Formats: sequence, structure tokens, C-alpha cells
Amino acid sequence: MTFPRFFTAKQSLPSHRIDDVTAELTELFQAETAIEQIRPGQSVAIAVGSRGIDRIAEVTQTVVRLLVDRKAQPFVVPAMGSHGGATGQGQTATLAALGITPESVGCPIKSSMETVPIGKGPGGIPLSFDRNAAAADHLIVINRIKPHTKLDGSIQSGVCKMLMIGLGKHRGALAFHPAFKSFDYRLDRITADVIPTILAATPFLLGIALVEDAHDSIGQITVATADQLLDLEPTLLRRAIEWMPKLPFRTAELLIIDAIGKEISGTGLDTNVVGRKWHDKMAGDEEWPKIDEIYVRALTEKTAGNASGIGIAEYTHRRVAEGIDPVKTRINCITAGHATAAALPVWFDSDRDVLDAVCAQTPMEADRRRWLWIPDTLDLETIRCSEAYLEEARRSDQLEIVNDPRSFQFDDHGDFV
Repeated sequence: MTFPRFFTAKQSLPSHRIDDVTAELTELFQAETAIEQIRPGQSVAIAVGSRGIDRIAEVTQTVVRLLVDRKAQPFVVPAMGSHGGATGQGQTATLAALGITPESVGCPIKSSMETVPIGKGPGGIPLSFDRNAAAADHLIVINRIKPHTKLDGSIQSGVCKMLMIGLGKHRGALAFHPAFKSFDYRLDRITADVIPTILAATPFLLGIALVEDAHDSIGQITVATADQLLDLEPTLLRRAIEWMPKLPFRTAELLIIDAIGKEISGTGLDTNVVGRKWHDKMAGDEEWPKIDEIYVRALTEKTAGNASGIGIAEYTHRRVAEGIDPVKTRINCITAGHATAAALPVWFDSDRDVLDAVCAQTPMEADRRRWLWIPDTLDLETIRCSEAYLEEARRSDQLEIVNDPRSFQFDDHGDFV
């Protein structure tokens, strides 16, 4: 079978990187009058999620230091719903994989799946909240603002969602995910009622909202009080969408992804990037890009076997099938109301076998095949493209062609070299 040749293209992605996040966060934190409520000896819970956010360990350590400077007693709580296999130990391990340990951030980690009831949401949705966080004198929530892989509206992934689901632990995730369909998957149709209830029933003090640029670097830090939260998140989401990297072409027959994982996206691969937010196997009418088929080559090490999102792909490698932790994966996907995201695609022993299968289904000249190859859906600066894209790439102001088209190189097993 003859495969297309590939050239490497580099996207021109603007940088908004804050080089010294410690200094920036320190200045913002100390300028916030709400911190005057923190008294010596008081406990402060710091909620941190499961995503691979840029310099998240440094951000957490900075918050810990600022609290210790005020003679408070900070501790970290995992705010990640059912992730980590829905166990306290598993969620501690998830934080450790992100570089967050008691030693690295300078305070204890209190990880438990125990929750306390704090009220009801629309339609009688029971509201649950992490017991350790609820018992603290104050609560600070750290999260990244970004488009969600399934939810829509002016509020998506961020501090509000972490208050509702991340800190709701497994019970909270089970309560909210089935309810989203009733609200057309628009989180902003729920937050107006739910967030004031949560804020009134918990010791929430501040949200630290992070927006990353197209290079996955923190480009904006915002410290929000309870009365600012619902107004600020939509503004920050618009910024996140504006900065978010995208594939440089609107269509592809095959997208090869080196790895997926929970630290990359809640669905392992970002559905906003691959154009599959509303349907696992195809783009919606108004959704771009339109990718015919996806091949996932591996799971990241940090995802620790959680293959949530693998069901969005058409093909995968044997090493993915053998590396899946079925318990973590099914708990996460079923709790999220997206059971098909755990479905195992057809798998092959080698990369060559996958490409043979793709070509056999759609016979055509190799130089006409529109294939793209990326490391993951966060890393979109350098992309390998089949030569069918070459003329389009030459005309683009956003792409620099790094090398001439080259043939695939395989090892003795048939995997890419």
C-alpha cells in the first residue's frame, strides 16, 4: 500500500505568556481586599482539579505561600468529580501526576470522596460538596477557563463548574451530568440558580481563574470574589476561545493523534479541536473542522489508564487497548453521561496496519489523501500534513513550511520511527 508523503508546517500562534506567574499572582492576591477576612490560624482549602494546566503546581504553591504568610493553615483538596477512579487515593495520585504533592506545594492534601448535602438545584438536583472543603474556614478554587468538550453557553469549564461538579465529587457528577440534557447542555442555564446557593452554603472566598494562550501557557490570571464570579466567567471564556489553537485546515480524511489523556482534555482529546463536540463520529453542520476518521496511537503516562474519549476515535493501537484501566475509564465516562466515550475502536498491532486499513476503504492516489498528524490536541504549533495540503499551506499567512514532503518511516514492527 502506498501512503502519502508528509511535510511539517509550523503555525504562527500569538503568545500571551506570563513569564513570572508567581509575581503576577502575588500582586493580584495581595491587592484583593477579601483576603483581609483570613485570620491567623484559620484553615483554607485550596481546590485543584485534574487537568494539566500550565504551571499548576507553581500556582498552587504560590497560593499556599501567600496563605502561610498570613499565618493561615492551608490544605489542598482534589476537585475532580469522579476522576482518579472515584477514590480519595486515586485523586491524590492524579494530583501527584501533575506535580502537586505535600512536599512540592508545602501543605497537606486532604483527599476523600465524602461529601455533605448543601441544598437543591433546579428540578431538585441534589447539591453535594467535598466534606473537607465545606469544613474549612475559607475556600479558594483554582481552575482554567476554557470551552468544554460537551457543554455550551457563556459559562463552560472553569471555577463555576468546579464548584458544582469538581467539589461535588462522585455524587455531584452523578447528579449533574444526567441533568445537562434537560438544559440543552448549556451550563449557564443552571449556574444562575446553583452558584448563589453553593456560595451561600460554603466558605468560598476567591476563585483564581487562569486563561491559557495558544501555546498552552498562562496568559491571564484573574482573582474573583463571590459577587464577581458569574459576571467574569463569560468574559474570560470569550478570551479563552479567542486564544485557543485550531487545526489549520477545515477538512481532513484522517487525523493521527499521538496520544490522548485526561490532563489534555476531559475527553482525552479536545472535541472543540477535532470538531466532534456534539457527535462522537462526525462534525455537526456548523462545526469545524470536519474530520472523517481519527486514529489514536497511545495514552499519555499521566492519564494512568483512563482512556475517556477513546470512543471518539475510529482506530487505535494495540498498546492503547492493553493500557486501558477499564474501571477508571467506565466510571469516568458513565458518570459524565457519555458512555460511548469509553467504547474501544477497532485496534491494530502497528501504525502500518492502521494506515493499510484506512487506504483499503477509500482507494485513491496517495498524493490526494488529506491526512494530518498531531502530538495531541493541546500541542498544535507544529503539525505534519500530507502533501495534498502543500499548495494550501504555501498560500497561508499562518503557516511556515519547515521541510519538503517525506515518506513514512517504519520500524521492523511496522510502527512509526
